[in-house]
Amino acid sequence: MEIRRTLHPQDLVGCRYRRVLTHVLPDIPPTDASVARRLRLEHSRAQIMALLPTRPEKGDNRHFRRIDLEPASVEERWFATLEAIVTGAHVITNAVVSVVVDDQEIVVEIDALVRHDSVGYMPVLITNHRIARADEHKTMNVVATRRLGLGRAHRAKYRLKHHAADTFSLAAAARALDALGVGCQRAIIIGQDFERGFVVDTDLFQQGLDQALAQPVPFAPHRVKECGHCRYWPQCEQQLLAVDDISLLFSGEKSWELKKQGIATVAALAQCSSPVEDVALARAYVGNRKLLKKQDAVSAPRFDVEIDIDVEAYLDRGAYLWGVFDGSSYHPFVTWDELGSEAEARNFAEFWQWLRERISKARAAGQSVGVFCYSANGENHWLRFSAKRFAQFRASIPGVPSEEEVSEFISSPLWIDVFALVRRQLLGTHGLGLKTVAPVAGFCWQVDDLDGEASVNLYLEATRALTSAQGADAAREALLTYNSDDCRATARVRHFLADGAPGVSTCAELCMD
Repeated sequence: MEIRRTLHPQDLVGCRYRRVLTHVLPDIPPTDASVARRLRLEHSRAQIMALLPTRPEKGDNRHFRRIDLEPASVEERWFATLEAIVTGAHVITNAVVSVVVDDQEIVVEIDALVRHDSVGYMPVLITNHRIARADEHKTMNVVATRRLGLGRAHRAKYRLKHHAADTFSLAAAARALDALGVGCQRAIIIGQDFERGFVVDTDLFQQGLDQALAQPVPFAPHRVKECGHCRYWPQCEQQLLAVDDISLLFSGEKSWELKKQGIATVAALAQCSSPVEDVALARAYVGNRKLLKKQDAVSAPRFDVEIDIDVEAYLDRGAYLWGVFDGSSYHPFVTWDELGSEAEARNFAEFWQWLRERISKARAAGQSVGVFCYSANGENHWLRFSAKRFAQFRASIPGVPSEEEVSEFISSPLWIDVFALVRRQLLGTHGLGLKTVAPVAGFCWQVDDLDGEASVNLYLEATRALTSAQGADAAREALLTYNSDDCRATARVRHFLADGAPGVSTCAELCMD
């Protein structure tokens, strides 16, 4: 069989125009962010592969056998996978399977195949996603990673979290195994919890795969949210700019709807009279303005004591840095030790104790207090999750809050989301993220080209997982500087709002004839 360079499951997610560009522009290298994601996945994959069983334990099937396929071309591994399946191996790593659907060949590089009840194989996919969350009202089959091919799954209280790229990969792999006569309509996903594999029914994914395959391949670019991290974006952007494509202003579905109405360019929308906010945004874009006021009056609350907070976490495994800016000084509460351990619990407790003491001290002095962050979803999650996860340390570590204490704080007037204030009062031609709004407010980051995506890889360097001790020191300094700047940028934005967003025009002003 000849493996043709046709289609991979990742080609069915997000922008379909990439399928054209991979053939038209084959020599464009991946972005740094893409390389960093691959490095993180390879790092996780190596750790998980080390957990897979290599031999039976007492009481197990003594004929257990694991075959690790050597790194080779996709075609060579496809043949090696067939040979390993014929031998009846219980675990086959680095496998490749292929299936033809509607004249489209889908090639799936699968992390492992695991024998299932001697009648077939389950594909195993390793990902850096959070696969499932604990849920008292749901159950699914879970198997220990160390027992794949040896132990049986058991029911546990979890709720599956779907990711399109994962489900397409497993659906295609299941079809390929069915075509070989060794399918079992089951698969295993291992995510950020290395110790557990979650068993899923691949039949549930087949309709989604068919729908994705039925989507036509476009022959012109259209901006979607993933574009900013794509290797082909500079080329696509030039094409879109050349035609003043409306997706430059509104990505995704909204721009398609406008095109259906005959509004294909930003300039065309700018000539309309309604809807006012969309037209104002189009005119602001043409005039190279980043922000607009929805109304004349823009404000933000001010307090005697103001504290800005920003949290840094590594994937979903833990929060290693709680940064605090008190208006004059930056206070980092940080740990580079193992996440989920007593070290993270102690760091969280120190942060929480500092915060409560500052609030109590201000109140005792008769001062008003406000605590801020930019987009509270992340901070709220890590506050709640940390309190729940470290409840076991409350007796031994002073300052670990209860879940009730954290919930009371989050729901109190003390805790203010600056992004919510921005979104309620401003519009942005390039969104309303902190990196967009803060520069208009006059703030500049010290570390260029560092964002949440890049910080994840820097964390691995900071913990010496991907670099030397000297490199780790540099990574730690960069992360602390980045977090400090995010705290200070949050403060700058709310001061900017409190001053009425000077220099920013209103929608009404731009829409005046």
